[in-house]
Amino acid sequence: MSFNSRREVLFVYSVKDANPNGDPLNANHPRMDEQSNQILVSDVRIKRTIRDQWLREGLDVFVDAEAKTLKTRMLELKEKHKTKEGKEAMAQCIDARVFGVTLAEEGASFSWTGPFQFKWGRSLHQAEVEMVQGTGAFATKEDSGNRTFRNEYIVPFVVIGVYGIANQYSSEKTAATDDDLDKVISALWQGTINLITRSKVGHQPRLLLEITYQEGFQGMVGSLDEKITLLKDGQPLSEEKQLALRGLDSVHLSIEPIVDRLSANQKQVKQVRLIIDRGLHVLGKESLTQGFGSRFIVEER
Repeated sequence: MSFNSRREVLFVYSVKDANPNGDPLNANHPRMDEQSNQILVSDVRIKRTIRDQWLREGLDVFVDAEAKTLKTRMLELKEKHKTKEGKEAMAQCIDARVFGVTLAEEGASFSWTGPFQFKWGRSLHQAEVEMVQGTGAFATKEDSGNRTFRNEYIVPFVVIGVYGIANQYSSEKTAATDDDLDKVISALWQGTINLITRSKVGHQPRLLLEITYQEGFQGMVGSLDEKITLLKDGQPLSEEKQLALRGLDSVHLSIEPIVDRLSANQKQVKQVRLIIDRGLHVLGKESLTQGFGSRFIVEER
């Protein structure tokens, strides 16, 4: 069983006084586009958020982030699911069905292209990175009165947009289902809430827009993250206001370009779902209500 209807997803979240996605090859400095001053988040980080949530929910996940060899992980799955074939064991893992997997083991190898893929996330505005210093809990040696020092990087505030798309044709090979896709959407929101580690506390989901198309439709709006804008008094933020942004109380998020594209292809849209944080002001929501009626589902959290 595979899913038959293409989906597109836009996820927007904010990060305050934290590191959205550190680069281990650059002293864990937040990933950043040096030309545009936009903060970046890799698709791997986004998938890690989702996988961690699935693990909390007790789902079978192939890439479970534990320190073990591929051979050990495969043996664990084969024993659990009473199978001798690697492909059969992979079929039990939701991340393999949804995100894909390449596996090479003695006597068998295969590769699945994941039907659900994310672009790199990118902030909707320019942002700054700050280095903060602190002291360690222990001295450098027994008779020393000096403690160790540490440096780390944070972003004071940033709003990040993430785009994802589910390709129904790839699901024919991995057998990813509509229920699997629903679990991606759920884990994206809830997993962000559960990013409660020292470097990640301060993450907050703000908006999730999901478009489900009619069966057989092969088009898309595309790059939903590039079709939204932060506005103040109806105008895009100046460079100064972008860098000074520390919250969303005084700004609006416009999704109107997306709504215009959807309205032009109403017959191809099966359902539009919008989840909004109560503290976010969204422009374009009313147009979705008017244009799609019962096919538009909105939820405030």
